[in-house]
Amino acid sequence: MPAIRPISWKKFAKFLLFIGCTCTRKTGGHRVYSRDGLLRPIILPEHSTDLPVFIIRNNLRTLGVDQKQYLEIIERI
Repeated sequence: MPAIRPISWKKFAKFLLFIGCTCTRKTGGHRVYSRDGLLRPIILPEHSTDLPVFIIRNNLRTLGVDQKQYLEIIERI
């Protein structure tokens, strides 16, 4: 299975929209996404060129999405 690689915040935002999240607000250099059933919001920094792997993994854990599902969706969008 391929490893998770850093991607742009815009591509990760498309992933979030694909799985049903909505952008609730934009504060400073960060966008805040939420979805019904999440315990906490998903925060995306806009100021970095690529999201580090640890941010992607933390957000996937919050969303309840495993690595295989994530990589399949990223390939499609």
